[in-house]
Amino acid sequence: MSSVNPEQLKALVCQEIEDAQVDVTCYSGDNHFEMTVVSTQFEGKPRIARHKMVYAALGDNMRQAVHALALKTKTPEEAAA
Repeated sequence: MSSVNPEQLKALVCQEIEDAQVDVTCYSGDNHFEMTVVSTQFEGKPRIARHKMVYAALGDNMRQAVHALALKTKTPEEAAA
């Protein structure tokens, strides 16, 4: 199984969601991550659509290197509240 670090995950998301502000931490071992993504591209989208955008950006890492991902997705307005 390949491994990935928080900075690599952040870079992948930022490539696909250009205005994304991403915070990633590893909370257990080297394959359990917590991630918060803030983007204007989430406006008007339900949570499942937002998560699918992030999962698409992470690609095969979601099937291989990432065992668990605690994901929060917010618009800038939601993040400021």
